[in-house]
Amino acid sequence: MTYIPKPKLHHPDLPKNKLGFTHRDYEGSVSTLCAGCGHDSISAAIIQACFELDLPPHRIAKMSGIGCSSKTPDYFLGNSHGFNSVHGRMPSVLTGANLANKDLIYLGVSGDGDSASIGFGQFAHSIRRGVNMVYIVENNGVYGLTKGQFSATSDKGSKSKYGALNSDSAIDMVAMALQLGATYVARGFSGDKEQLVPLIKAAINHHGAAFIDCLSPCVAFNNHIGSTKSFDYVREHNESVNKLDMMVDHDPIVADYAPGTMELVTQHDGSVLRLRKLAPHYDPNDRIAAMSYLGERAAQGEIVTGLLYVDPQGEDLHDYCNTIDKPLNELGTADLVPGQAALDKLNEDLR
Repeated sequence: MTYIPKPKLHHPDLPKNKLGFTHRDYEGSVSTLCAGCGHDSISAAIIQACFELDLPPHRIAKMSGIGCSSKTPDYFLGNSHGFNSVHGRMPSVLTGANLANKDLIYLGVSGDGDSASIGFGQFAHSIRRGVNMVYIVENNGVYGLTKGQFSATSDKGSKSKYGALNSDSAIDMVAMALQLGATYVARGFSGDKEQLVPLIKAAINHHGAAFIDCLSPCVAFNNHIGSTKSFDYVREHNESVNKLDMMVDHDPIVADYAPGTMELVTQHDGSVLRLRKLAPHYDPNDRIAAMSYLGERAAQGEIVTGLLYVDPQGEDLHDYCNTIDKPLNELGTADLVPGQAALDKLNEDLR
């Protein structure tokens, strides 16, 4: 891919976070995506979320596969670890890295082709295993790099740029994540940064498999009349079930919310999710109810966004495997080869 570095010069008085980093410290190279691509808005939201969370860039690992979406990690967190894997294989690479070093924050960025087609099995197993990560699907409903064919998330009956109708049923990535056991499930829209940034912040702080399906219109091939993934269609059919903000270390947060009831969800690390309900009877702590609600609204042609489900005490792969506190990549020979006495004891216990 083309690499265009950003100028190193910037205003000396740029605001800094608690670690002394500016917004620029979380940016990457200049994007080579189409002007107006929704993916660039998602990159901007990730940058903003990491800046506001005061995250050390070198403690973040970003992984991707193949596709327009998988190019985006080059455009954010230029001072972080990164790995661009082969098509559809990002989840297994991320899983392996997470098992080796659980001290890093893992961001998996993928697309609807990368995760809902060739990588569907990889996506499913990483979610069901509860890998501690933020898995973001930049969902535009087309194969943008190969000129706009329908993807597996294209809605049945939607129209391509060239007039063809899609006759296949769509895979709903959110419904799949819920069924597979993700403990944080959300849907965002690249055109709504006010909603997307808090969703990403809360996902990063969540312990367990956090999944965000982010609708991201393709301005080149899927932003026309008849598309159900266009900017106009999503704005007209968007039903947000809540507005989210997150309080870390109980810092005061001032937010402008629509009228409704408020719910506080305390996560395992002490951070608090503050949900202002827009759908009065929606319960984000009920997995089955969330799946039913999604089905009901989809039947009405609505796109549900917001925090759809969260288990504040979620567990991850290391909890299930009962691994030690120390990252496995830091273990030495003495830890990995305990000696003949330990082996004899193990064999004796098995007799």
